[in-house]
Amino acid sequence: MSELLYTISKECHSEETLKNLLLSHPEIKFVSLVGVDLSGNDTDEKIPISLFLEDINGFLKGAVQTDGSSVVLNGIATLNNAKVDMVPDIDKNWFIDYNFEHIDPETKLPVGTLRIPCFLIHDNKAVDSRSILKNAVQHFKSTLLNLFKNNPNSLTSYGIKYEDIEDIFLTTATELEFWVKTPNNEAHVEELSTSQVLQEQYWNNTKGAVRTSLEQSLITMAKYGFEPEMGHKEVGGVQAKINEAGTLTHIMEQLEIDWKYSNAIQTADNEIFVKDIIRESFRSNGLDVTFLAKPIDGVAGSGKHTHVSVTLKTKQGKIINMFSTKKDHFLSTIGYASLMGILKNYEVINPFVSYTYNALKRLKPGFEAPVCIVTSLGHSVDVPSRNRTILLGLIRDLANPLATRFELRAPNPHTNTYLCVASMCMAMIDCIEYAISNNKSENDLLKELSKPFGETTDYLETYRMYRSEEDVFEEYDNEERVKFFGKAPSTVYENLIALDKHQEKVQVLKKGDVFDGKIINGFKSAVLKRWVMEINHRIINDYMKEVRSFKKLHSSDLALDLDLSYWIKIDNLRKYIMKDSIDRKSLFTQIKEASISKDYGTLSHLQLELDKNMEELRELYSVYEKNLLDI
Repeated sequence: MSELLYTISKECHSEETLKNLLLSHPEIKFVSLVGVDLSGNDTDEKIPISLFLEDINGFLKGAVQTDGSSVVLNGIATLNNAKVDMVPDIDKNWFIDYNFEHIDPETKLPVGTLRIPCFLIHDNKAVDSRSILKNAVQHFKSTLLNLFKNNPNSLTSYGIKYEDIEDIFLTTATELEFWVKTPNNEAHVEELSTSQVLQEQYWNNTKGAVRTSLEQSLITMAKYGFEPEMGHKEVGGVQAKINEAGTLTHIMEQLEIDWKYSNAIQTADNEIFVKDIIRESFRSNGLDVTFLAKPIDGVAGSGKHTHVSVTLKTKQGKIINMFSTKKDHFLSTIGYASLMGILKNYEVINPFVSYTYNALKRLKPGFEAPVCIVTSLGHSVDVPSRNRTILLGLIRDLANPLATRFELRAPNPHTNTYLCVASMCMAMIDCIEYAISNNKSENDLLKELSKPFGETTDYLETYRMYRSEEDVFEEYDNEERVKFFGKAPSTVYENLIALDKHQEKVQVLKKGDVFDGKIINGFKSAVLKRWVMEINHRIINDYMKEVRSFKKLHSSDLALDLDLSYWIKIDNLRKYIMKDSIDRKSLFTQIKEASISKDYGTLSHLQLELDKNMEELRELYSVYEKNLLDI
């Protein structure tokens, strides 16, 4: 269907061009304004294209009203003040979403919906994730330009002057990992874990419906101009089975898809649409896709590594990566400062990166998931680092300075990329301002970044370390990691309280009125509400089914004392987790009571205890089951 229109670039958003395009593509029947709330949810509605064509100019310069109480804008769009205006963004690309299951009888083509990204305005103030990122980038750019103007020597190493600058922007990209499976077919966790350790699936060939879906996803992405770079199997998964009809069943595989970088907001917009392409491509072939960070306990989770660099364009057309340097250094002054800013302020960035129960289940030692606020530069300037145990990686290509960038390894597929990049942006400019204003050289910043624990420096904290070229899980034990790099949050509540505990770092986010108090409090309220709801209405329900599935398997006349001993431990643990008695409340009941009383500290501790007991219960039952000859 080469005649379909897939993308309307920002250069084509004039009234005349739009009208000509849409009239020549009658298969596009609807318009949808896409706003993104504080949880990263995108809106979708169907407005007949005829209404749009009647007054394109008025539509684009005006606003569509919606009920803000139906999106996640806690404490902002309240029931007694819920009106939210949706204002189209004419500076970003628009996409046409096609329903291939609904063929228009007149055009013989699938019905299309023009998706226009928008901003959500409440009480004359932008309150959505896209606006926060837009404001963060604008603050970053204006602050950096002022620093260059007032400190002209800071541009000397780039061989340009302030008057040469045409534009500065953040260049960003994400890598998307996800699991795919056949509906209602489950692979055994132990089988998945064994396959992972043996690395039987990593970079292996895709087959059958998985191969078809992956290829279709990449082909469709290319049609939209996303420029896919790679699709491949990740480490998780097992070999599928073949039924009597020759069809693959029990598919359970982890995949990754990468595509070309863009500017900050466009990257996040693209990611939302790419997810839809992937879901629909796999669904059309009878496969389920999950973007959960940790869909299966004990098996590798899915990440969404987020890449960031700062790019300068001169009036002469020259493109400069501001992290690169021609000197004998890993990074430029701006590069070092950006790295240091993210690391120092990561406690208040992390709530915007890992704000769900499932996200934090992925961030545990042993799965190449970062839990330590630390970076790696490389053992020498000539050998780029490939340390995968750190939080913030430096990626360098010695033959291509434009490729120099940071890779934040903590984000997962459900991380709100808009807020993640916005918070990184604010942290980066905080230290850039420190470095340029104090005339810090590359040597000064490298020394500070590489400081030992206990050494006092001008910007970074005394009782912390920020750089390690070693495997942090092999080089340090848990006590040392906590001492040197800080304690990683284990629950949503532990993560969120950083926004109360580190007020001086929160002020970094609030500069330029980017993350104001209302936005931060609204985000916290939404995250807490989701956490409590998930624990009480999903996690406990799932655990309840699992606990009940651990049934007695042995017969009394054939059981050994060891079998009886195992079962007594299992049964006692089941009751401790789930069953109330006259003199004792189960963990489930304690959790519900803590939730009702809003005792989030206690709820956090109980959640950790519940997860620990469930893990112990699974292990005990596995040992018990394997020791039985007859079941």
